Amino acid sequence: MSSLFSSFKGTAQSLTAIRRPWREFFDITAVDIPSSSSDATTRIAQNLTHFRLNYTIILLVVLVLSLTYHPLALVTFFVILLAWFFLYLARDRDEPVVIFGVLIDDWIVLAALVGLTVAGLILTGVWTNILVAVAVVVGFVILHAVLRSTDDLIMDDSESPYGHMLAGADEELDSPRGDYSGI
Repeated sequence: MSSLFSSFKGTAQSLTAIRRPWREFFDITAVDIPSSSSDATTRIAQNLTHFRLNYTIILLVVLVLSLTYHPLALVTFFVILLAWFFLYLARDRDEPVVIFGVLIDDWIVLAALVGLTVAGLILTGVWTNILVAVAVVVGFVILHAVLRSTDDLIMDDSESPYGHMLAGADEELDSPRGDYSGI
């Protein structure tokens, strides 16, 4: 039981470390129309990486608000969210899931959680509410990511979506080419 709480505490601390301040997220002075489509796609990639936890929080809040008139569905999806959290997100990847002495592969856990989520959507009858809520949030996220300038964002190279291209010669790369470098 204590390992469960320590795992929960460690995950919560790591999540709060990557959440960006809301003032930075809603900075009106950083709103700017991109100059080209390549600039827009670069902004999307960088903002999705930089504000990923903020976007996730917005998605969860909108999903909860869309289910307020369906309390059974809200409880069902809260239980499913807990299953996702403890079986997939907060679990140490080095520790496999063991049920009744049987070792369960990560892909089976992922497939079971996806199946559980789809079954919850179908059985509670709120799949249209969820679909509309997700569509609204995706629209907001893309709009924010395109219009939010990335000039004032401070990112580590490891956090950048282009981090593998920024890696120096002394850093270990996960490239299938090894440490090959062009002329």
